[in-house]
Amino acid sequence: MAELLYRLGTFAARKAWVVILAWVVVLAIAVGGFLVGFKGLTSSFDVPGTASGEVTSELEEKLPDFSGAAGTVVFTTDDGSELTSSQQDAIGALIDDGSDLPDVATIVNPFDTEVQRAAQLQQLTDGRDQITAGRAQIEAGQQQLEQAHAGAEAAGAPDAQLAAIDAQLDGLTTSLAELEAQNEQLELGAELAELSSGIQMVSDNGSTALVNVAFTEARLELSEESKQAVITHFESQSIEGVEVSFSTDIAQGVPEIFGIGEVIGLIFAAIVLLVMLGSFAAAVLPLITALVGVAIGVVGVLAFSGVVQMASVTPVLGVMLGLAVGIDYSLFIVNRHRKQLRDGAPVSESIGLANGTAGNAVVFAGATVIVALLALNVTGIPFLGLMGTAGAVCVAIAVLIAITLTPALLGLLGERVLTKKTRASIQRATLGTSGEQTAEQKKAAAVKPMSTVRAILTTVVTIATLLVIAIPALSMRVGLPDGSSEPQESASYEAFTLTEEQFGAGATGTLLVTADLPEAVADEDVLATQVLIANAIADNDDVTAVAPIAVSDDSKLIAFQVIPGDGPNSLSTEQLVRDLRTMPELAGGITLGVAGQAAINIDISEGLADILPIYLLVVVGLSLIIMIMVFRSLLVPLIATGGFVLSLFATYGAIVAVFQWGWFAEIIGLTNPGPILSFLPVILVGILFGLAMDYQLFLASGMREAYIHGSNARLAVMQGFRAGRSVVIAAALIMISVFGGFIFSEATIIRSIGFGLAFGVLLDAFVVRMLLMPALMHLLGKSVWWLPRWLDRILPNVDVEGSALERRHHVV
Repeated sequence: MAELLYRLGTFAARKAWVVILAWVVVLAIAVGGFLVGFKGLTSSFDVPGTASGEVTSELEEKLPDFSGAAGTVVFTTDDGSELTSSQQDAIGALIDDGSDLPDVATIVNPFDTEVQRAAQLQQLTDGRDQITAGRAQIEAGQQQLEQAHAGAEAAGAPDAQLAAIDAQLDGLTTSLAELEAQNEQLELGAELAELSSGIQMVSDNGSTALVNVAFTEARLELSEESKQAVITHFESQSIEGVEVSFSTDIAQGVPEIFGIGEVIGLIFAAIVLLVMLGSFAAAVLPLITALVGVAIGVVGVLAFSGVVQMASVTPVLGVMLGLAVGIDYSLFIVNRHRKQLRDGAPVSESIGLANGTAGNAVVFAGATVIVALLALNVTGIPFLGLMGTAGAVCVAIAVLIAITLTPALLGLLGERVLTKKTRASIQRATLGTSGEQTAEQKKAAAVKPMSTVRAILTTVVTIATLLVIAIPALSMRVGLPDGSSEPQESASYEAFTLTEEQFGAGATGTLLVTADLPEAVADEDVLATQVLIANAIADNDDVTAVAPIAVSDDSKLIAFQVIPGDGPNSLSTEQLVRDLRTMPELAGGITLGVAGQAAINIDISEGLADILPIYLLVVVGLSLIIMIMVFRSLLVPLIATGGFVLSLFATYGAIVAVFQWGWFAEIIGLTNPGPILSFLPVILVGILFGLAMDYQLFLASGMREAYIHGSNARLAVMQGFRAGRSVVIAAALIMISVFGGFIFSEATIIRSIGFGLAFGVLLDAFVVRMLLMPALMHLLGKSVWWLPRWLDRILPNVDVEGSALERRHHVV
């Protein structure tokens, strides 16, 4: 591999414009594919095989009108006064005009609904009065007929006359029975009305109205264009004194892929590069290659959005990873090339050697990240697997760019990659001809091993610190963000808070409960069955209101709307969903199912939490195999993995403290802490493990190189550390700045991912790789490089350091 990369680097340096043109063509192809294939992204997530998914499938078959996506448009007066009749008419006109919007099934007029509900309540009152009056009339008629029958019988009336009176009495008895049956139905209706009394479309003070919009498409298939059409329509006509906002189901669109925060992160990365490399040309080069790689990777991935359903966060993850690893991988090669130039190597040979040594390490480091990302496909969760695949594609392109375009640009720059001062002082002679040591060699000779006491203290303090930071992770709750976690100025946040204030927290996350009946229910028994089921649902804790909303054509499925006491991400709502699903069968074998956004969020979160341990084992197992081949040691990979686990759980703890507990949340603009993004723990495992092994590789490979070249094991630890620490520090700072730029994104999902990656790199690079790992390797001494002989014989020699290549192409 090293020899191949050496030749590739030398070719790219000599044929720089050919390589550059080739990448320009690749970029053009990716852009062309994007223009043809891009079909939009989805802001929804789903996990196949969940309980809510089964309910939704049943609804699609039997009650299709209730299987599609749904959202809410919130109208409220700006001064809190009651909506006037003219304002209500204007809202009603917008509702009527919106019937032809794309993918819209129905739009419910809240004022008509409230009028109908009031009319139904009045009908109940009138019906009771009529039944009371009818009962009194019948009873009076019965009394009269009984008296007449007694008088006729006493007078010796003929049997025919008595029979006629009895027939009239039987008729009144039948009428009374019918009246009682009507009364029974009326009372059942009254009971349902009482159970559903907590469901309102207009607030008690009349200032706020909820307009429910139902779509024909399922939430995963609903296009952003259709949601945007709803927003545009309801904002098209301004109603004086009325403000309009939209629930996240409608307003949560595709997040901004690249914003001001990311620009600031890149600027900081450029400053780090400039400080480390000292040359403007050298500092700009990694930025250029990273941006080219990101453009190709992200645009190329988006070109397939018409073939596979792609979550909106997928390209953002590609940008994050493409920028971070793209800059770092190019930096490793540039740094190695500059060091060789300072030692007097010819430009072309130095580029080839840098590509065969540092580039070789880049390939193996990138392979580790790619393996970790592709392993997301073993979770069995489509959107997560696709995110991992897209990220892996962007990392693979970053590796290819680093080992081809970087050498080409270095060839064009020549010695200008060094500062003028350094170019002027380059000594072409080597130690073998001049007898003088270089500055690097003098530094290496001055290195001393760390003391054992320092190693012990470092190990204890770092492990204790990481464990303390990890403590909040014990109370981690996962979920998907709702409107409360959106930016305060957003329409989603306004809609959520208004709904919560005016209608109760449960109105922000209603549940859809279905009842499966073993046999079709007769028409005359539908109402009684609905009351039976509704009462059983209402008996659960935290149920505010229950209302039947539909009966299937085969009369074997009944759907209910359920308003919980708290919001969709609350513990009580989660428990309610579980309680409803575990209820015993009702009379006659009726079983309940739960769907709705809150239930879907719970299912996704639980599915991801269940898969996390399996995924962690797969990623760690595959990467351990790679690291054992690279380091030819058993303990080094185990130290690397153990340190990663500590930094991972410490990162989880920090995320919980900020995003769930709200510590320092104001600093990043987080207004309402809540559950942790459900797929964040899984994503962090894959990405952070790959990046952690990058830094492990660049530090530990230098230690191994020093050890196999004859240094004492403990001295080799410090020599390798000193040789690689500057570039690893710079690389880590660059990654932290790139990931940190996404912390200030408007989208909560992106914000938490950016924070988790930035903090994870901070802990792993500076605490684990630069403190804990060297200390543990010092304490283990020579045994850290132990490998069973039988395993040593069968393992391929990957020579990630490129030592053999350096011996063949010794240029200084």
